[in-house]
Amino acid sequence: MAKTRIGIIGCGGMARSHAARFEQVLDRIEVVAVVDIERDKAQAVADLIEGDVLVETDYRQIFDHIDAALVVLPHHLHHSATLDCLRAGKHVLCEKPMANSERECVDMIAEAERQGRVLMVAYCMRFHPLVAKMKELIDAKAYGEVFQLSIWTEQLTHPPEGHWARAAATVGGGQFFSHGCHYIDILLWMLGRPVRGSHYGTNLCTPWMEKEGTSNATIEFESGALGYHFGTWGAKGTRLGYAFHAHCEEGMLELALGPGQLIVHTRGEEHVAGKPVARQRQEVLLEAKNAKHTELEMAHFIDCIETGAKPLTDPVGSLEGLQVIWKLYEAEDSNSIADLRGLGLGTWQG
Repeated sequence: MAKTRIGIIGCGGMARSHAARFEQVLDRIEVVAVVDIERDKAQAVADLIEGDVLVETDYRQIFDHIDAALVVLPHHLHHSATLDCLRAGKHVLCEKPMANSERECVDMIAEAERQGRVLMVAYCMRFHPLVAKMKELIDAKAYGEVFQLSIWTEQLTHPPEGHWARAAATVGGGQFFSHGCHYIDILLWMLGRPVRGSHYGTNLCTPWMEKEGTSNATIEFESGALGYHFGTWGAKGTRLGYAFHAHCEEGMLELALGPGQLIVHTRGEEHVAGKPVARQRQEVLLEAKNAKHTELEMAHFIDCIETGAKPLTDPVGSLEGLQVIWKLYEAEDSNSIADLRGLGLGTWQG
């Protein structure tokens, strides 16, 4: 079968991250073009790729050379570039978040349907082997019902003066929208339909962010389970780094992305005040390198192009996750609890 010809549109840091791992899928794809309004950035990504690669500053100039586009532009440009690619008959893998408004997301979904092309959103965390295994164990109730899933993402992200990632209009919000969208997506994927929730954000100690640089979000789900995400771009030290804790009836699943381990913690005794705490048993269930597994994401995108299958990170589900974030933002502004009913996976109607 002929390789799918890929064009990379936008050559910032995330484009380099994608390109650096594509050697593992070069039996199925050929990166034939790269685009950035700053030619030197496009050339830097082209230099990471074997073979002759077309370097352009206008993405419309590559349409005759590609079958599919990887859109890695600032968030506020996802909508227009994706529509142009779809209308040119190209499949699109669009970086997260899909777009900065519901109307823009709906436009993209409708255009993909009109053109009969695959539109997939690059939520790479779903393709991480440790995350996929945690999802499998939760679904199978391997340790009983899950009642709390907590996710921490603690990092220092300090965009330079004038960078688009500082401004609410171009980011689409703050750290919660830009980065937290990954983890709201994971919470919905693992826990199901949300009922209500709250969000609090601050730019205290992250003054470079127009909106929040630190956020706390809590969601109640139909099952009764609770989900929590703490994210910050202001961490100048961290212990948890990137960590998921899934508390279940019979133990706690810990996903530690830094060391690359999925661990189950179990104990046989109930806590009694004044009694020494029984030693926990720990078992490493799976180990996987700490990385953004964009090669697995790209392989899935190609599968969907070749078979017509629905992407795991499809645009409708991706919109639903953003709807949750927008509802949480609105409730925060009005000092209320967000009603999230009807926004769960598979319920959105266009």
